[in-house]
Amino acid sequence: MIPAIVLAAGKSTRMGRPKANLPLEGGDTFLSRIVRTFSVAAAGDVVVVLGHDADVIASVFAGTGVTARFVTNPDYETGQLSSLLMGLDAVDRPGVTAALITLVDVPLVNASTVRAVIDRYLRTRAPIVRPVRGHQHGHPVLIDRSLFDEIRRADPTSGAKVVVRAHASASGDVEVDDDGAFLDFDTAGEYERLVRPAPRPAGR
Repeated sequence: MIPAIVLAAGKSTRMGRPKANLPLEGGDTFLSRIVRTFSVAAAGDVVVVLGHDADVIASVFAGTGVTARFVTNPDYETGQLSSLLMGLDAVDRPGVTAALITLVDVPLVNASTVRAVIDRYLRTRAPIVRPVRGHQHGHPVLIDRSLFDEIRRADPTSGAKVVVRAHASASGDVEVDDDGAFLDFDTAGEYERLVRPAPRPAGR
């Protein structure tokens, strides 16, 4: 089984409101779109780690028509690693071979990309599998269960990035043609450009 973990515990300070609840075309929110994508891609279980505004986010999500398992990180202000560790603890059980990790501010990943990451892992058993485009590394990142304890021992100031970089490999890098795997939305301006594209020049 390969479950998925969505990290959605932060304060969304630069956005000014919870990123998880931002609406997208078609009636989804950032969070429900991500969960729906994982479900379409046949992820075994989807766990969402909440922290700031947890009750508000869970309430909005309840009206979106998709389901996920929620855990709340009371220590979310100590950094993203604490939320990842809570997610790993929630999914780590017999039968789990790896976990998919993504951030709530990367909502536009295609299900085909998630499936490509899973398929590459099943073929190669690379400890880290991630979508790439040239020198860009995107989401979701798949982490083999053999690295869970190494992540648990990671320095909170550097988080899981050091572990991911140490175990990344050519066999685990999946070239994808999917802008959504590399687009994150951190500010209100970035979100506005997403939902209100620039008008076409007159005469075109």
